[in-house]
Amino acid sequence: MFQVGEFIIYENRGICKVEGIAELSLPGAVKGQQYYELKPVFEEAGKIYSAVDSNKVMMRQVLTKEEANELIEDIPNIPEMRIGDEKHREMKYKEAVHSCDCRQWVSIIKTLYTRRQNRLEQGKKTTNTDERYFKKAENNLHGELAIALGMEKSTMGEFIHNRLNTLRGEQV
Repeated sequence: MFQVGEFIIYENRGICKVEGIAELSLPGAVKGQQYYELKPVFEEAGKIYSAVDSNKVMMRQVLTKEEANELIEDIPNIPEMRIGDEKHREMKYKEAVHSCDCRQWVSIIKTLYTRRQNRLEQGKKTTNTDERYFKKAENNLHGELAIALGMEKSTMGEFIHNRLNTLRGEQV
């Protein structure tokens, strides 16, 4: 069970803060059921109410600072996604984004970055689907790393890039 004040990953909405745990007196709420009151961190408006014992939606704790640093250091070792059939490309993207797994987010980002570069070299544009899922995965990853490392989300792309260059022994 998560605690009030904790940051968690909520499947479709990304980083949320647990603002309360209580029974709800809203239409559709099960009497006697405990619900998390969640506030999406990187959205201006909105609240989410999710049953404490729900297994319908993936929820997990945010990475610790140590886990976040380990993940960044391991990015070069995380393989790109293997997509054997173009017809299933979007389904694979969707599964990766909704997995709530940072390694899957890195994998989709690497895959779509390479795919974008290849398409540009061929004189083609990036597809809307690719761009949409790239942004979702990047948004989720950067949001979680920012919370875990106590940094601003807007600085995460540059921070990761610089950190990887430092690990490779390159000048930043």
